[in-house]
Amino acid sequence: MTTPCKTHPRTGHYEQLNQPKTSAAALGYRMPAEFEPLDCVWLAPPNNEETWPGCLEQAQRQFADWMDQLRQVVTVRTTGELDIPTNDSWIRDYGPIFVTRGKPASAAAPLPGMPGGVAVSSGVTPPLACHDFHFNSWGEKYEVRDLDDVVPQLVAKELGLPIWVHDFVLEGGSIEVNGRGTVMTSEQCLLNANRNPAMNRKQIVDKLHETLGTRHVIWLPGGIEGDDTDGHIDDVARFISPDTVAIIAAEPGHADHAMTQANLKALRGATDQDGNTLNIVQLPVPQPVIYEYPEGKSPVPASYANFLIANKHVFVPVFGQASDERALRVLDDAMGGCTIVPIRAEHLVVGLGALHCLSQQQPAVVV
Repeated sequence: MTTPCKTHPRTGHYEQLNQPKTSAAALGYRMPAEFEPLDCVWLAPPNNEETWPGCLEQAQRQFADWMDQLRQVVTVRTTGELDIPTNDSWIRDYGPIFVTRGKPASAAAPLPGMPGGVAVSSGVTPPLACHDFHFNSWGEKYEVRDLDDVVPQLVAKELGLPIWVHDFVLEGGSIEVNGRGTVMTSEQCLLNANRNPAMNRKQIVDKLHETLGTRHVIWLPGGIEGDDTDGHIDDVARFISPDTVAIIAAEPGHADHAMTQANLKALRGATDQDGNTLNIVQLPVPQPVIYEYPEGKSPVPASYANFLIANKHVFVPVFGQASDERALRVLDDAMGGCTIVPIRAEHLVVGLGALHCLSQQQPAVVV
């Protein structure tokens, strides 16, 4: 196996990129919540047979069906359209993490999907920028993926955006923000020695706040069976409004029951950035999905939490199970004003991820 890269690789035009010397937080940038208005969604369509062994064509069809529906509510841009080469399709984890300047437009926190965008003050600092965190193949579990690791630099070059390039290891699927100062993550992932072993919890927290413009962290214990990312939060719990979290809760006897109960207990004891108790919405968990991989049968991380919110639409992965309808009803009841769109994903999830993992949102900004 190739020796893992301990520092972030740079592209040939690295020196020409606009790289601020001051931290994102110090410049007034923050990572907006996904339920805030989006300008576009970035995708890298499935093309790796090793990721989807025996079902790549079926996964591609499900992806294409989803992309057709996504294009109806938001601009879609793909790495292929820009001739950006990739090793795989998990752009959530290696793609640019976009940040914007200023607070949400309304003084009161808007409900999911409400118009408003991001209000930013005019000036020499651009309203939109991005981060490029080091992607080490989910804790060096797989071969080096240097093409994926530099995608944000190529996107920043294309869009003319300021960019911070970090040796700090962080995947987009491991963080979830409410856009008001809180970031939610899992101890299993961010505190794992296979990510940033030289950093302690406080140093990791400081790095999150410095880059995402947050000031408060909610730690959940870990992730679900079949997830090769060491507990990414986007398979477990998601903000659907500034003060409401949708979290999966498995029934007794399910392989994920103990962990989801531990996560639920931690969330019930958590608050937002202002010390307020969070509203909690519980999502069901599908029955275990087992796939016959070349090396043998293994569970896949089928989760209704791996949805994508895009401009008042919620694209939810479904798996042809009785629990699908229940999950859709829960989200429909909790997210009034949003359109819930089920997307068949039983083939996509064979790649060990679903809709959220396969996408990266770019927020809208209003100057």
